[in-house]
Amino acid sequence: MPRSRIRVVVMVSFAVLVTAAAIGSRLSAQKTREVDLDGQADLIVRQDMLGSQWVVRDENLPASFCSVIEGGVTPGVRRVLRFTVMTPNIGDADVYIGDPQTHVDANDGLFEFAECHAHYHFKHYAEYRLVDPRTGKVWRAAKRGFCMLDTDPNPSWLGGEAPRQWLFRSCGSTEHPGNQGISHGWTDTYRFWLAGQYFVLDGGDGQEPVPPGKYHIEIHVNPPYTETGGCPRFTDPLTGQCHQLEESDYSNNIASVAINVPSHPGRDGVGPMAGTPVAAEEYDEHGNACKKKK
Repeated sequence: MPRSRIRVVVMVSFAVLVTAAAIGSRLSAQKTREVDLDGQADLIVRQDMLGSQWVVRDENLPASFCSVIEGGVTPGVRRVLRFTVMTPNIGDADVYIGDPQTHVDANDGLFEFAECHAHYHFKHYAEYRLVDPRTGKVWRAAKRGFCMLDTDPNPSWLGGEAPRQWLFRSCGSTEHPGNQGISHGWTDTYRFWLAGQYFVLDGGDGQEPVPPGKYHIEIHVNPPYTETGGCPRFTDPLTGQCHQLEESDYSNNIASVAINVPSHPGRDGVGPMAGTPVAAEEYDEHGNACKKKK
């Protein structure tokens, strides 16, 4: 059924830190384009990136890290499996969220407040699962928060329309307005070194330890969920399941890759990202230093 043509004009501000000689000052620029809601978005998961950016290694996770607090992780040296998730919009319309505070004020159920670092988390954006293919047992990741932004233009081989000017670049907080979404032709990326982008393998998060062996990392963007009394947002016409975001196709939202959990990952770790530095600080959904607010 064709949708009516809807256009919303949004002004996007972004700040660029200047050189050390001018610490504390900021240069700002304005970029404008129309939010494109003519058509439908279509979110997928980049399986190639999931399979090429993961590592099993031992890391020291301090008690001050928000992923430790929110994920119920016991602080200290933990064996973790880190991984990168990229969720491109290959549809012909933008995913448009806007300022989280607007949704919180409207009590529409899209966001919940994260006390640890004092900003809002989008609910039901993606599910991360580590699956034992032999038994079907599933482990959950430490990831709790998502913020949808235009982080990377889509490569041409993904199909869809070519990326235009980015539009969504501000998560927002209780003190500063945000502008969240994913333009069609753009990707929202969560790099392996960010907060919560890991499974705890040694039982340090209250789950059973993950024995050495072969497993699947499974990522489901815009996953279905159940709600008493019907879907408050959008319903998949094929399954009747609820989703937070409207898409043209809900059947292409999952990616799964096989990985190996070793008995001894060694000093550098095991996997495609073995030998990469372990961050001394933790960074939130898109790279801001992330420690518990005092």
